[in-house]
Amino acid sequence: MSSVDSENRSSLHRESIHRDSIHSVHDQISSHATSSQLYSKTSSDVQALDTTPLDPEDPESHPRLVWYHRVQRRIAARYPKLSSKASRFLLYWRGPRPKLDLPNPRPWLDIDFHWKGINIVLPIESTILRTTRPLTNPWLFVVLAAAYIVGLAFFARAQAFLTPSDAYITCTSVYWSSNAGCGLDGQECTPFSNSSFDFRCPAQCSSVVLENPRTVGNQQVDFVPLIVGGGDENRTYRGDTFICAAALQAGLISDSRGGCASLSLIGNFTNFLPLSANGLTSIGFPTVFPLSWQFNDHTSLTSCADNRNAALAMNIMITFILLVVVRPKPIVIYWCLVCIGYWHVTLFSQPQSNPPPLDVAFGTFLPVLFICYAFWRLAFRFTLPAFRKAPFESAVWYLATFWAGVLTNITTDKIPIETLTSSSIDKQRGAITALVIIVLIILVMVLNQIRIIRKTGYLPYYLGWYIAGGLVAVVLACLHGLVFRLHHYIISIALIPGTGFPTRPSAVYQGFLLGMFLNGAAAFGLDSILQTPAELVQDAPLGTTLPSFLTNSTSYNASIPFVNQTIFWDVLPDGWDGFSLIVDDVERYVGTALNFSLAAFNASLPHFFRLALTSDGNLGDFTMPATLFPNGTWIDPAPGSST
Repeated sequence: MSSVDSENRSSLHRESIHRDSIHSVHDQISSHATSSQLYSKTSSDVQALDTTPLDPEDPESHPRLVWYHRVQRRIAARYPKLSSKASRFLLYWRGPRPKLDLPNPRPWLDIDFHWKGINIVLPIESTILRTTRPLTNPWLFVVLAAAYIVGLAFFARAQAFLTPSDAYITCTSVYWSSNAGCGLDGQECTPFSNSSFDFRCPAQCSSVVLENPRTVGNQQVDFVPLIVGGGDENRTYRGDTFICAAALQAGLISDSRGGCASLSLIGNFTNFLPLSANGLTSIGFPTVFPLSWQFNDHTSLTSCADNRNAALAMNIMITFILLVVVRPKPIVIYWCLVCIGYWHVTLFSQPQSNPPPLDVAFGTFLPVLFICYAFWRLAFRFTLPAFRKAPFESAVWYLATFWAGVLTNITTDKIPIETLTSSSIDKQRGAITALVIIVLIILVMVLNQIRIIRKTGYLPYYLGWYIAGGLVAVVLACLHGLVFRLHHYIISIALIPGTGFPTRPSAVYQGFLLGMFLNGAAAFGLDSILQTPAELVQDAPLGTTLPSFLTNSTSYNASIPFVNQTIFWDVLPDGWDGFSLIVDDVERYVGTALNFSLAAFNASLPHFFRLALTSDGNLGDFTMPATLFPNGTWIDPAPGSST
């Protein structure tokens, strides 16, 4: 068939569609007018309809109305003006009948501007389509896909599988656990000295911070990497220092590419000095601690660079070529985005551990594919194909937001909200303000999306499903003993169905929400929407009963020699069977006694005391630290608990 015939048939087809759409609009207006007239009838008109004679032999001459129609007629009879206004309101928000499909967006970059004799024609998208048409052969896509998979395998091997697995540590790896985590006198964290360790750190450890306040001596540290010491000539750090953060501060590794280093344990050390270097600041600790370490000059490890930035650049380039140049079918593009995004998080940007646990990743990948198939059916198949004639524009709308969602750990890093729970929001400065701003932005987006959905006539359908989902969430949130946890992958599941329309805002929302879903699923797994309070506490205070010191600033007698000094605390409350005493951040006593001798401690150093209750071997919260200075000054603990 000649190209002329094809063009004529296409033109006739478009005219037919145009005529059909005009008839549909006229029908819609007529239907709307008829409905408005029906609902604007006076009460006398309704009564007249009710008194119409019926044929008793014909059962269809007096059909029984649905209950809400009967209620509607009664309200219209009693309150005609109110009924008329309510009917017009409901008809407006119901949208057109029959329902309409929105037209595909016209490519912005196919510029055809005419004004006062000025003609500007710049068909950018059409030029891209024409010049890249030879590269859209499906077999070329197959070859490129196979090459990408092979290249990704080698890239992942160089990234994580050339260094011994026991050399990998995380950004929060330490030698000493907080509070009583190392047991009495720290025996569970031995050896204290005469040991060395070659280690490899991942990239971006400077942004991994304490989410709950950590007590160091009489200081509270939070929302920064925990680094204690490092300011002396030999760069000596306390045992609970984040090793990778200290290596960054010492300049041994790079924040953008990680790296390898080596350290040696040196045991007891006194007076850890603070240090500021390479953008990180440590705190001091003026007394003795049983475990400390120093960096060595050399390490035996190789292949230490973290290549996540190079992998990100490669994957962004691949997805851009996919959307703009190769241009397979929209469903193929969609599944490529799903797979590339998931495995980028798993292997490079946010692996669950190092080296990445591939068995866990594949275990999560299958349910992720099922969920993403639902995304395609509910939303993406209505939006992504609408941009077939605008490949460059689709790449802008989808890829910019998609990669922002995939890298949620970076793009939302500065937002002071860790989890959407009241305890998390209360403890972070600026969290409430950030939450209000986020809610307002989301509200504007939702209202705009509601406006778009109303134009199609599908608003009642979507509204019904979202109301049902909201009621289910309320019921789940009220279950006893469980906390409703809105993970960010669940937010994506909830919002993506409402974006299935051929508009630019829908494309933007879909890109970000898909990336955010893949980030949550790959980095953290498909955690339950309901969790126990203990799972959310982590290392935060439990809210248990606190013991109290009887020794205080007025009762402490500084005239008694230090070796004869004893501190005292109050008796056990009901439900508890013992005490745990931390001295200088090391557990020094566990038992039922009500006092503790200071004879074994150095009188020339300050000392810090924290006390907790125990029950069947389980610890309650520790008090804030009481401080005893060498001059005999006792500072009472502040109110509240410590971690």
